Amino acid sequence: MLGTYHRLNVTIHDDWRAVIRAARGRIAKKARRDPARRADRKRFYRLMLRHHRDAQELAAAWRL
Repeated sequence: MLGTYHRLNVTIHDDWRAVIRAARGRIAKKARRDPARRADRKRFYRLMLRHHRDAQELAAAWRL
């Protein structure tokens, strides 16, 4: 899923809302509205946010 995060085209300076908006665009329209896939969507969004936070922490550690 790290590759999916990289394909979102968000920078480390973007906030969490930009990550969610970009991730939402990667999900098929039918899957976005399907109530049965709600848990999968939440898991996907949280994973993208975790990758984003990790990238921000890495940049802060290296002062990029």
